Amino acid sequence: MKNTSMKNLWAWAGETAAVMTEILFPRRCPVCDGILPFRQGKICPPCFQKLSFTNPPTCKKCGKEVIGDSTEYCFDCFRKRKSFEYGIALLNYDDSSRHSMARIKYGGRKEYMEFYGEAMAVRYEKRIERMRADALIPVPVHKDRLKARGFNQADALARSIACSLKQPVPVLGNILVRNKKTMPQKDLSPEERLKNLSEAFEVKKENIPDGIKRVILVDDIYTTGSTAEACTRVLLEAGIEQVYLLNVCIGHGR
Repeated sequence: MKNTSMKNLWAWAGETAAVMTEILFPRRCPVCDGILPFRQGKICPPCFQKLSFTNPPTCKKCGKEVIGDSTEYCFDCFRKRKSFEYGIALLNYDDSSRHSMARIKYGGRKEYMEFYGEAMAVRYEKRIERMRADALIPVPVHKDRLKARGFNQADALARSIACSLKQPVPVLGNILVRNKKTMPQKDLSPEERLKNLSEAFEVKKENIPDGIKRVILVDDIYTTGSTAEACTRVLLEAGIEQVYLLNVCIGHGR
């Protein structure tokens, strides 16, 4: 009886703390950045309608939308072999999602990943289960960028996904590290991007627990896939057998 009372007390204290936190620091919409009504969700309804969720048919490799049910792969995945098994993306990378991702990375809105991680878990629960992954591995950022930003957006996303899944998958954020600062990727071709990322990532083998063979690589944005490919290659070289992808956004047109 005493243990039950203590559990109830801790539950009440936790709920009270959560309420007070939201009163003092109101939750904001991850798309428009506007203050949300108290305890009325993690995104405002008009902005939810603006989001462009990926819908079939999608590329069987990267998860990008393709034209026509008979098209199995996007042009990029058809043209170039990818080392990962396949990927899933929540949103098409358009103006709404672009602004939201920028607020997270450059505006310090780490909490916005709570919505995106929860949305991914709800929408893709069964598909994630079928991956039978042993761990979620966030794409790392360089230590200098981590110090300046204060957090890694991919790590925040991975932990939100893990907390939202009915069958949680552990997040291992100390396996994959970024040991080289690279040039900005946005103005480079796909070939230049992959070359730019060569040797930028390293796997700390001593941090891989026994039995970790299938992993999900988690990141905010997939464009050309160069980052995913570079990370996948070093993970496979370190003994991981299969790598899958989960991304919030995925680009069009390649």
